[in-house]
Amino acid sequence: MFSFKNDYSEGAHPRILNALLESNFVQEDGYGEDRYTQKAIELLKGKIGSDVDIHLLSGGTQTNLTALSAFLRPHEAAIAVSTGHILSHETGAIEATGHKVISVEAENGKLNPSHLKAVLESHTDEHMVKPKLVYISNSTEIGTIYMKSELRELRDFCNDHNLILFMDGARLGSALCSEENDLKLSDLPTLVDAFYIGGTKNGALLGEALVICNDSLKRDFRFHMKQKGALLAKGRLLGIQFLELFKDDLFFDLAMHANKMAYKLRDELGSANYKFLTDSPSNQIFPILPNGAIAELQKNYSFHIWEKVDSDHSAIRLVTSWATKEDAVVAFIEDLKKVVL
Repeated sequence: MFSFKNDYSEGAHPRILNALLESNFVQEDGYGEDRYTQKAIELLKGKIGSDVDIHLLSGGTQTNLTALSAFLRPHEAAIAVSTGHILSHETGAIEATGHKVISVEAENGKLNPSHLKAVLESHTDEHMVKPKLVYISNSTEIGTIYMKSELRELRDFCNDHNLILFMDGARLGSALCSEENDLKLSDLPTLVDAFYIGGTKNGALLGEALVICNDSLKRDFRFHMKQKGALLAKGRLLGIQFLELFKDDLFFDLAMHANKMAYKLRDELGSANYKFLTDSPSNQIFPILPNGAIAELQKNYSFHIWEKVDSDHSAIRLVTSWATKEDAVVAFIEDLKKVVL
């Protein structure tokens, strides 16, 4: 059984495991004040910009919950597309901190200024929550990516309406390495108020690097981390991994491999005249297959059935990772050819 369910089924890249093993008996301070974490942060600042604050947290939901609850006042709310992770896959974590998430429908999984304008126009006074933070993901939950011009439009609107722009970067590596992408990591501090770099879904055992760009959001953030259980005693485990990912191009090499495997799946399925639910240039693809073929494929492969399309067809989600072997992709295509009904 081979899994295309997600991009964190495997453990971690061998270089990361070796780095953890080699440093195992080195004594270090805790809570992110160790030399590995400090070196990783300085390394990332060199690639992003020195005017940012960087904090390492263990996972995406924890990062979203800690950041949004810190950035928002009690009566303020976040705006997210209906497929957004904080709406659909985090068990109401943001709402549990007392902040409503306002849902917006968007076909391509991306927000634009017209969506934000409609939300502001429908939230007019103190009898409603106050929209304050715009939550986006890059890549999105349906595999699409934001172009620089789209982020610039959001940035300008947020500036004009005093909104915080926050980017979930759980799959930022895949987005930045997409064949359609025109963004660089160093562009982001001028485009968003805060974002994070996902390690969990890009070769690390665990870990996300939260980058706070807006000075007004930086104060006392470690207090918020501690209160939310996000200040890891053995913070070195996160620092070592990000140091290994970014001391050269390993982070980007792993993302490029994941994308390459997804493109091979996409191109082969497209050549066989299969349609897709979304036009995804990242490591998630959503082909529409006959239900009978899906049932046969599930005998040897695991994946999510994403959405029913009609009585005979459904869209499935195939996710490739830094460790997906080309042999597995080829085998999936060959098996699909055998089971088409």
